[in-house]
Amino acid sequence: MSTDNLKQLVEKQTAEIAALKSELLARDSRIADLTGLLDKYQSVFSRQTNQMNLISDGLGGGTTPSIKPRKRGIGISAEPEDASKIMTHELKRYPKPNDVRKIIKQAIMENDFLNHLAQDQLNNLIDCMYLIAHRAGETLINEGDFGDLVYVLFDGVLEIWKDGVKVRDVNKCTVLGELAVLYNCERTATVKAATACRLWAIDRKSFQTILRKKNIQRLQSRLAFLKSVPTFHDLPDTTLSQMADKLVEVRYAPNEYVIRQGARGDNFYIVCQGQVDVTMQEVEKSGEINTSTKPKFIRTLGRGEWFGEMALKGDTLRTANIVAGEPDGVTCLTLDLDSYNALIGDLETLQRHYADLKIRQASKLDDRTRFAHVLLENLKTIGTMGVGGFGRVELVKLNNDDSLSFALKKMKKSHIVRTKQQEHVINEKTILLEVNSEFIVKLWKTFRDSKYVYLLMEPCLGGELWTLLRDQFFFNETTTQFYVACVVEALDYLHSLNIIFRDLKPENLILDNEGYCKLTDFGFAKRVPNGSKTWTFCGTPEYMAPEVILNKGHDSAVDFWSLGILIYELLTGLPPFDCPDAMRTYNLILKGLDAVGFPPKVTRNAQNLIRKLCRDSSMERFGYGKGGIREVEKHVWFEGFDWKGLQKRVLEPPYRRQVDSQQDLRNFDKCPEDKGEPPDESSGWDASF
Repeated sequence: MSTDNLKQLVEKQTAEIAALKSELLARDSRIADLTGLLDKYQSVFSRQTNQMNLISDGLGGGTTPSIKPRKRGIGISAEPEDASKIMTHELKRYPKPNDVRKIIKQAIMENDFLNHLAQDQLNNLIDCMYLIAHRAGETLINEGDFGDLVYVLFDGVLEIWKDGVKVRDVNKCTVLGELAVLYNCERTATVKAATACRLWAIDRKSFQTILRKKNIQRLQSRLAFLKSVPTFHDLPDTTLSQMADKLVEVRYAPNEYVIRQGARGDNFYIVCQGQVDVTMQEVEKSGEINTSTKPKFIRTLGRGEWFGEMALKGDTLRTANIVAGEPDGVTCLTLDLDSYNALIGDLETLQRHYADLKIRQASKLDDRTRFAHVLLENLKTIGTMGVGGFGRVELVKLNNDDSLSFALKKMKKSHIVRTKQQEHVINEKTILLEVNSEFIVKLWKTFRDSKYVYLLMEPCLGGELWTLLRDQFFFNETTTQFYVACVVEALDYLHSLNIIFRDLKPENLILDNEGYCKLTDFGFAKRVPNGSKTWTFCGTPEYMAPEVILNKGHDSAVDFWSLGILIYELLTGLPPFDCPDAMRTYNLILKGLDAVGFPPKVTRNAQNLIRKLCRDSSMERFGYGKGGIREVEKHVWFEGFDWKGLQKRVLEPPYRRQVDSQQDLRNFDKCPEDKGEPPDESSGWDASF
């Protein structure tokens, strides 16, 4: 073969190799796109296929369904941060050309999680992203490391590795690592630069400030507006906060009619920006409006002033014209009559007033006095009841008394400090010492030493509801109603004290020796004053409400969302939003229940209650409106249920598991041994224990 022919052959092969590489990259990109689509739907199809095997009406017995129970849910939390600190955090901005901003925006809008951002939040996010450059071969993210940056690939090629195996290449402008802006989590894959590449990044604190600051400002501004309106002056802060969330922003062009005299309407308006002119037409003796004459100017209304409030009292006939002013028109906040009526009713129905609260608190105080003499060194460990992220729960007894036992929750102080969860642990202690309900585990006393803080609690030896559900696969309606009713009683009591739970799931429900269900693990519980919201990202992924995921601020409405998810899981064996990883779970939650549907065995009444509890808008959730939690109790799904019998503990529970003594651990899984002692921690945050 001649030199020329050989040269041509090499050139041809080189061109073919280049073409194949280009085709390979294109296929990698296509695979990445298809993988994203698959992620959206695979959990839905697999779950519905599995649940088709659960049509039986039994308690979960009989032939073993071809379904694996989900793994134990793990609660997660970002670092708690006060709203005042969010408002004072200064954001650093980095100028960018418009073409760069456009590329970043496109990548964000194609991301299932980030595309829920409002336009001003999106613009702020792009403003605060800064440029990072990497050479070929460098590692951006290490699997297992903790990170707080989210990236947008601008140019170059990245390799994604998991467990030492290359998964795919990324060569298009896309978002990477978005889970890190929600909370301090381990990276699930390694990312390397296959070529020189540039990325735009933002850290978690800046991201959360952008999301929260706008929502806090919006809520504070709207609350101030509402409090300035005499019609609403005497309403409780809780109701005003709900109304503030329900207000809708509407824009009118200059000289556009907002209201026409004589027309019927059911909306109330507050001027947010700009102004409106109030005018009136002459009214004939017959009551007809004389449209042939020029309207008479009455006055101008500006920012913070309102009109149309009589419509909320049933007077829907408009008595004047309201016209958007010049030169810029007007922006109004509006509330319709249906929303007003849903929030403002017989305010005494909002919550049960516990007349016997002082009696029960006194009873609990007597018990605490009874155990006041107990010291940490007086306790002997019988065995382990459970293991969690912060430590473990041991069944213990007094050294010289076999008739009495306790559950001793011991939490590693070093781990608490490292994950910045001191506030949550203190909240747990404070709240449990205050509450006293037959549907909540009781805390008798606390201890501390150089390594742990301890909670000494009543022992509930019937085991976790989660293990019972795992063993039975699912419950029938009667069984589910009993356990859900226990939870409703607990939530009703907590909400009456302005306490939200925030981590409702089967793992946090425990059965006492008689088979009654109690709420336990108050690590994420918090007192939230009437009309206020809290902002910490926390909970268990499958049970999180949309407003928590989107950093919109949340209140007791999150517990009603979780109650709906709990009913779904108890009836089917799986929560509706159950995906291989947290980010996919969050994206599915944001799509709502319509994206997952119900298996045939869930009755129409149960579906109706679940849908009402799991409304995307927290304002519209069952139990959160004017009827309060009574709405849930009165729902047709609970028709015939003996609430009085439950409260008096005379109702027969569906399961009463065998407990032979106060030292019987048969209803708990065997737990691994503790792997050594944690280091000492002496910062003093636990002085109140």
